Amino acid sequence: MDALSNLLATRDWLMADGATGTNLFNMGLSAGEPPEFWNSDKPDNIRQLYRAAVEAGSDIFLTNTFGGNASRLKLHGAQGRVRELNRLGAALGREIADASGRKIVVAGSIGPTGEIFEPMGTLTHAAAVEMFHEQAEGLKEGGADVLWVETISAPEEYAAAAEAAALAGMPWCGTMSFDTAGRTMMGTTSAAMAAMVDALANPPLAFGANCGVGASDLLRTVLGFAAAGSARPLIAKGNAGIPKYHDGHIHYDGTPELMAEYAVLARDAGVKIIGGCCGTMPEHLKAMRAALESRPKGPTPSLEDIAAKMGGFSSASDGTGDTSGDPKRERRGRRG
Repeated sequence: MDALSNLLATRDWLMADGATGTNLFNMGLSAGEPPEFWNSDKPDNIRQLYRAAVEAGSDIFLTNTFGGNASRLKLHGAQGRVRELNRLGAALGREIADASGRKIVVAGSIGPTGEIFEPMGTLTHAAAVEMFHEQAEGLKEGGADVLWVETISAPEEYAAAAEAAALAGMPWCGTMSFDTAGRTMMGTTSAAMAAMVDALANPPLAFGANCGVGASDLLRTVLGFAAAGSARPLIAKGNAGIPKYHDGHIHYDGTPELMAEYAVLARDAGVKIIGGCCGTMPEHLKAMRAALESRPKGPTPSLEDIAAKMGGFSSASDGTGDTSGDPKRERRGRRG
C-alpha cells in the first residue's frame, strides 16, 4: 500500500500544507520568475519551504513543481528541463520528509497546462497525457509518494492527468478550482466532478477542491461533493482570505484564527485531507493543526453555519441547485 493510503487508513484526518507561491514570493521570488527554477538555483529556499510545512504540523506537503510541465516551462525556454526540475523538486521533498522523524507524504504537484482543449483550443488529449506523463516520471524519479494534480478547470485535463498517472504507475490525488459561481472556469460543478471522478478508469485516491475565491465558497463546494455520495476521501485546500499588496509582499487577509475555523468546518463536513492554498503561511497551519487536534468533531455544518463563521458566499448558488434536498438550506446560504 502506498504511503498516503496507509495514512488515510489509520487517521481520521490528515493535514496538508499551505501556499507555495505566496511563501516563495516572500522569500524574494520575482513576478514572472518560474518557481521551479529555484529547485536547482536556490535549493535551500525550497528546503525551507518544505520544512516549514512539516514543522507547522503538515502530514502532506506539495512539491515546488506546479508549473513544471512542458507547456508552462516553454514560456521561459525551459521545456527541455521538465524531468530535471520535477526530479529535483521531489528529491528535496524526500530529503525533508525522511529527516522529519514521522510519516510525511511527499506529493508531486502537477498544475494545469495553461492551454485549452480542442475544439475550442488546440490542446489534444494525447498531447496533454504526454506532458503530464513526462512530469510524473520526473516526480517519480525524485521520490514523490503520490502525484497531486491541482487547480484544474477542465474535466478533459483531469482525465488526461489520470491517464498519465496510470502510465507512470503512480497513485494520485486531484483537485479542481471552483471560482465562477460555484463552478470551475470551464463550467464543472461539484456534483459533475464527483460523477466524473467515479467514472474514471484510474480514479484518484482522494479528490476535492483547492484555491477558488474564498474559504466559504470552497466549503460549500465540499458539501456538494459530500451530497453526491462518493466514497472517496475528500480534499479541501482553501485560500487564506483575499490577496493584498503590502510593503513589497503579497499578503492575504485571512487570520490564523479564521483558517482554524475553516479547518474544523471542513473536517466536520466530511473532509479527510485539509490544507490551505494561496496565502496560507506556517502560522495558519499551526493554528489549523491545533484546532483539529483540540476541538471534538461536530455535526455537518449548514450553509448558514459556514456563512456565519467564514463570511458570505460570492454567489447565490453553487451551480448544482439544492443538493441537500432541503430547500431552506439554499435560501439561508443566499442570505449569508
